[in-house]
Amino acid sequence: MGPQTLIELGRRNRADPTELARWAADLERRNFRFGNFQAFVEAYKFVAGVLDSPADYALAGKRLVETLAAENVRYAEVTLSAGMVLWKKQSLEAAFEAAAQAAADAGAKLGVHVNWIFDAIRHFGVEPAREVLRMAARYRERGVVAFGIGGDERRGPADLFVDLYREARDRGLHTTAHAGETMGPESVRAAVELLGAERIGHGLRAAEDRAVLALVRDRGVPLEVCLTSNVATGAIAEASDHPLPAILREGVRVTLNSDDPGLFGTSLEREFLLAARTFDLSREQLAGFIENAIDAAFLAESEKSELRVAHEALTLGLGSA
Repeated sequence: MGPQTLIELGRRNRADPTELARWAADLERRNFRFGNFQAFVEAYKFVAGVLDSPADYALAGKRLVETLAAENVRYAEVTLSAGMVLWKKQSLEAAFEAAAQAAADAGAKLGVHVNWIFDAIRHFGVEPAREVLRMAARYRERGVVAFGIGGDERRGPADLFVDLYREARDRGLHTTAHAGETMGPESVRAAVELLGAERIGHGLRAAEDRAVLALVRDRGVPLEVCLTSNVATGAIAEASDHPLPAILREGVRVTLNSDDPGLFGTSLEREFLLAARTFDLSREQLAGFIENAIDAAFLAESEKSELRVAHEALTLGLGSA
C-alpha cells in the first residue's frame, strides 16, 4: 500500500488521526528511508495494522493489480505476509479470499495473472509458521504456489524450519526464503543447503563469500535483488553499493524485484531503471533479468512459454521502434 491507500484505510478504520498523519508524512518526508531494519519493521507493523477487514484486503489486492498493469506486468507472484495476518488474530481465510478474488477480478480486466506466496515470520517461531504452511497447502487450488519465511534472520535461524520445508515440498508447494538481507552469507548457505529454498529473497550478503555465490550458481537458485529496499532498510547506503555487478560476474541468476513497493516508494519499473542507470546495464542484460524471472516462476512450462512469447514480441517491438 502506498501513502494514499494507507490514509484512506486508516480513516475508514478510525486509526488515530495524529498517528496516521505522522506516518504518512514520515513516509513521504524521509523519501521512504528507514535507516535500519527494525525501523522498517515498526513502519510495516503500523501499515499492516490499518488492514482490518476483508474489504480492506480486497482494496489492497485490487490496487496492487492496477499498479502492476500500469507497468505492463503480465504475471506476478505476490507475497502475502500470512504470518502477520495470523499475528493480528485475523481470519487468514477471509483476508486471502478477499484479496485473491479482488486481484483475480482486476487481473481479468487488465491482463495480469497473479499467484501467491504465503510467508511466515521466522522470528515468531515454528508453530506459527506451521499454521501458515497448513493454510498455504489448503489454498493451492486458489493460486498459492509457494511457502516461504521472512523477518529477522538472527532470531529465526533456518535450522528451525527444516522439517517444515520438507513438508511444504511433500504437499506440492514451492519454497522461498529471505536470506542474506540482515545476516551474512552463512544465512544464504543455510537457506539453500538446509531448507532447499528454490529462490532467495535479497541474498546480497552472499557476495561476501565466493563459495556461497558458487553454491547458489551451481544449484541454479536465483537471487531476488531489491535495490531500493536494501537502501531503505539500511542494508546498504546507496544503490551503487549493492554487489549486483559482482554477483552477475559469478554467473548467478538474478531477478529484479520491488519488495514492498508502497513502503519503499518504488515499482518494478523503477527498479529496472535504477539498475540500468546505476550499473550501466545494457538492454540485453535487462532483458536477461526478465528471462530469468520467467525461468524461475512457479509455473507450468506451457505457461512459461506463453510469457516468453509475449516477452520476445515486446523486445522485438522495442528494437524496431
